[in-house]
Amino acid sequence: MKRDSRLSGVLHCLLHMAELDRPATSEWLAHAMQTNPVVVRRLMAGLRDAGFVASAKGHGGGWVLCCPLERITLRDIHEAVGSPQLLAVGHREERPGCLVEQAVNAALEQAYRQAESVLLDRLGTVTLAALSRDFHHRLVASGRSLHEVSHEL
Repeated sequence: MKRDSRLSGVLHCLLHMAELDRPATSEWLAHAMQTNPVVVRRLMAGLRDAGFVASAKGHGGGWVLCCPLERITLRDIHEAVGSPQLLAVGHREERPGCLVEQAVNAALEQAYRQAESVLLDRLGTVTLAALSRDFHHRLVASGRSLHEVSHEL
């Protein structure tokens, strides 16, 4: 099963955007995410609708953060990008005829829901500001500059 990396990718972009002193184009963000600019625009549209980013058209335009990092949680971002499935596990058959498999599915379904609830609760406690602080600690420890870790085209 292919993993959904939208949350990870958009968090990557948002942290880079927090370091920029200019708007980030969809092309620049797509380069950072190693994807197509159309994918970025779709993701950013959800973030824009949630009030986390804004866009400007024309020369010098692009995406900018419009909300303090302290006010944005990972759960907020997860929801803004469409609440992709968090767990990549599932049932062998969704509607089994076998009573044994029905019992297995029921037990697993309850466990999956509980695990997802715990994960969502945890995502709600982590802010983009916390991720940014962690990035800065790693940057200092690495001895590299901000320019060295950017995704310049």
